[in-house]
Parts: sequence; structure tokens; C-alpha cells
Amino acid sequence: MRATGFRPVRLADGARIVLKVGSSSLTRPDGGLDLNRIDIVAGLVAGLRERGHDVVLVSSGAVAAGLVPLGMTERPGELRLLQAAASVGQGHLVSRWQTAMSAYGVVTAQVLLTAQDVAVRTHYRTVRATFDALLSMGVVPIVNENDAVATTEFTLGDNDRLAALVAHLVTADALVLLTDVDGMWTARPGTPGARPVRYVEAPEELGAVDVSGRGGSLGTGGMRTKLQAATIACASGTATIIAAADDAPRLLGQREVPADLGTWFAPTGPHRPSRRLWMAHASIPEGRVTIDAGAQRAITVGKKSLLLPGVIGVSGDFESGAVVEVVGPAGAVARGICRYCATELEEVLQARRQGAADALDHVAPVVHRDDLAELPHTAGA
Repeated sequence: MRATGFRPVRLADGARIVLKVGSSSLTRPDGGLDLNRIDIVAGLVAGLRERGHDVVLVSSGAVAAGLVPLGMTERPGELRLLQAAASVGQGHLVSRWQTAMSAYGVVTAQVLLTAQDVAVRTHYRTVRATFDALLSMGVVPIVNENDAVATTEFTLGDNDRLAALVAHLVTADALVLLTDVDGMWTARPGTPGARPVRYVEAPEELGAVDVSGRGGSLGTGGMRTKLQAATIACASGTATIIAAADDAPRLLGQREVPADLGTWFAPTGPHRPSRRLWMAHASIPEGRVTIDAGAQRAITVGKKSLLLPGVIGVSGDFESGAVVEVVGPAGAVARGICRYCATELEEVLQARRQGAADALDHVAPVVHRDDLAELPHTAGA
């Protein structure tokens, strides 16, 4: 780790917080919900609210909560059974949260999201407005992916990524990911020489960190997904803390943030316009545009629009105005709204291959800079 920089000692007054609790932190060894943990977190949320913080809770555990009522002893691998467990368990989960929160005088609202809710821009704006309304009235939204109706397993990736997207939606100041380990370590805890990482200023500091471990048997994530979520959130101005759920009372129960708990990731960029956040992290690309090294430098270093001369390939069947993934020699570097349909781009490429003199006569950019969102380098990816 670099020696420069200092870990903050407290959350800013009035900071808006997205708090995510994983399945491994909400369940007992037998798979049932840990009601004591739910009550502890509910009390901490109430305390944060009293200190002037808006709080959004992203709660895993729906599938785990459905296993016992359905007589299952382990997380099923079949999608239809996962959906059944989630459908049964979500009601149990939110009921427990509502009961625990109401004991502290906190009003809650269930918000179930699907990929379409954050991928289709009109839906995205509606969801943003709903969160704004709930938070303005002092309500604590309880968020989960709607696994019961997802068309593919974990459409949004996992709840760590969902929490990062929710942090974008509500323009959070801090994202707190509670898990079953004390933050990020240089290697799996218990490995000889492994040590905790307490403060990260930039993703490139983490080149030697091993995040290959998987999540627990009842969850889908692991340290890799949390690190990816932290990178996404930090790139858009949201500080991120990864910490053990057992340490939540010390971490969130007071104004000061102990320096010996968890890993604090500093924001690496400003809060960006929601439209670019939508394109970068919540949109579903309808095709792919491949570019050469010069075009990659132009859009990443030069902050220019993507022009036709730099395009060397196209895939997918999309219309003008669709979101496409822009891929350079280093992999996917951006997403943006393409001003050409796939057929038009292919015609230009075909004419170029045939040596036609007018192959590059088009003057409109393929993706204008205003419609282009760079993808942050995700540590651990």
C-alpha cells in the first residue's frame, strides 16, 4: 500500500449511506434467519437516522430465508428452485426487517429491483424518483433483487453490484458492505503472511491483493465482487467500506469510524451525471463496436468522441440510438449511445475492406462524447 494519504476518521455529517448486508451475515449455521443480527442492524440504522443520515438497506437473504420453510438443507443449483425459495423467503425476510425497524420507530419500504428497472432508462429515472420520495419522507428503503421473476440467475450479478447501482441511484456519499470477514486482506485470512488492508486510495494499489476466494454456501458473492462494487462506487464519488458484520456496532454505532475496522476505499472520481452512470453500469448493451489503439487513446486519454476511422469491427443487430459496448485492445473501455445502426457500420467496414474511396465520408461521430461513459478499471477483475 502507498504511504500517502490518511484514512478518514468519520462519515460526513448528513452523509447518505447505502448499507448492504450479505446472506452469510444474516443467517444461522442451520440456514435460518439470524433474528438477533437483524435486530442489531435495525438499531444501528435507527441510530444513523437520528444522527441525520439517510439510509438505504440492501438486504440479501431471501433465498436463504426460503430454504427452511421449503424443507431444503442447502442452496439449490436449479434456477426454478432458486426462484421458488426466493419467492417464499422474500416475504419472511422483509417481515422480519419491518418488525425490527418498527420497534425503533423506523418506517420501511420494500423495493424489489430487476435488471430492467436499472437497464431501461425510463424505468431507471422512475426508480430514482421513488427513492428520492421515500428518503425525503424519512423512510428506509429495503432493497433486494427480485429473484423470483428474474429470467436468468442473478441478472444484476449479485447484491454487491446491486448495492453499488443503488448507491448510484440515490447519489450516496458512502457504501457500507457488511460481510463475514474483517474487510479486505492481502490474501485469504489465515494464509501465512496475510495482513489487513485498511485504506485504499486508488484501485491500482491492489495489484498484489489476492481476492480469489468465493462467498459462503448461502451467498453468491465473495471479496472479488465486493472489490468490484467498491471500484464502481468509488469511481462515481461514493466512498466504500468493507467490514465484518460482527463489527457493525463499533463501525456504525458512533460518529467516529475506528481505524482498525474494515477497509475504507476513497472516492476516485466526482459524483457523475446519472445518465452516464446508467450507461456505464446499468444499461444492457445491444451490440459491440471494436476500435483500434488510436481510437482507444482518443476516447480515454483525449476525452474525444468515437469517430469512424477508429472503428475496426461491429457485432450485434442494433438500431441507431442503442447502447453499445466499446471494446479496444485492452478490452471493454466504454459504453455509449451509437449514432449508427449495425448495418450502416458494417457497410462502411465492408467498403473500407474493398478500398472504396468514400468509405469514411461519414462525418457524424459513432458515439458522441456527451453520450459516452468510460468504464472504470475494476480491481480484481
